[in-house]
Amino acid sequence: MNTKNITILFTACLVYCGITAVLTSCNDEWKDEQYEKYISFKAPLNDNGVTAVYVPYSRHNDDGSLMYGSEGKSSYDLPVIVAGTTTNGSNLTIQVGHSDTLNILNYERFGSPTYRADITDLYYKDMSEYAEYPSNVQIKSGEDVGLLRINFDFKDIDMVEKWVLPIEVKKAEGYEPHPRKNYAKAMLRVYPYNDFSGNYSATTLTVTNAADPNNATGMETARGYVVDENSVFFYMGNIDETRVDRRYYKVKFEFVPSSADGKQGIVKLSSDNAEKNNFVQHGTPQYRIYEQADDVRPYLLHHYVIISGIEYDYTDYTSVENYPMNYTTKGILTLERQLNTQIPNEDQAIQW
Repeated sequence: MNTKNITILFTACLVYCGITAVLTSCNDEWKDEQYEKYISFKAPLNDNGVTAVYVPYSRHNDDGSLMYGSEGKSSYDLPVIVAGTTTNGSNLTIQVGHSDTLNILNYERFGSPTYRADITDLYYKDMSEYAEYPSNVQIKSGEDVGLLRINFDFKDIDMVEKWVLPIEVKKAEGYEPHPRKNYAKAMLRVYPYNDFSGNYSATTLTVTNAADPNNATGMETARGYVVDENSVFFYMGNIDETRVDRRYYKVKFEFVPSSADGKQGIVKLSSDNAEKNNFVQHGTPQYRIYEQADDVRPYLLHHYVIISGIEYDYTDYTSVENYPMNYTTKGILTLERQLNTQIPNEDQAIQW
């Protein structure tokens, strides 16, 4: 063998040994993780800095009975996750509690009250008075996820407020709250729902100013917020939750069934501020519920609630000082929910 061949062979050997050493080192680091266990919630934030969570207004058993004994009692399981490249090898007691970051979020999203006195009416509001949960979550060795059971009492809750439940992982022995921003915090924007709440298509609902009766304006959507098991409220006309004075313009829709299966009936409308907003209902709206399987995905069920014959008058008396404006709202609202029939869990089956 000449000198050239010996040099090539020696170089190849060095390269092989180096690669082997690197791979061995990587494998050792994979087996022996070098950092503390990081704990986080499964609660990704949306553009508004919160996590939308949909919870039944009342949680029911399979036979339809109330799971917790009374209307408005419900629950939600928030996943608590052990992050890392290896399986959790020890029993962990994760400490959780109230987070004090809601004021910071409100300031970042909406501004300071010193700028505008009524700006706080747009703020998220802490809903801790309607929720309770244990101070710790147990995660067993060999498991990477635990569940924090949050119990709610929605009875008499006023959904005119933008309720948020702020929770965080507290530091304790044996783990670290995840250092990445917001991973160890959950800002849950909680929406209790019943059979009639949610975002309705409002493209066939018109709002007409009495001063310009030939120029009716349409809407895209209208949200129905839970009042109780069989009622929701909408904001009148084209008013929505971006208005600081929205609480003066709620119209309650109470669904009264006329059929044994509850899939059709009448809707009673009312306002708790009729003396000032001059709410007047015309006629009696009707509702009907029907379901239809998806043409392409047969496991997907389309659930519709259609409210027809809506017509009412109201006065917007707060937009412009000393200049009340009279409106008529008329038309149809349609709610669609898509249900994945392959998922038995009520919350997860609905594709919000």
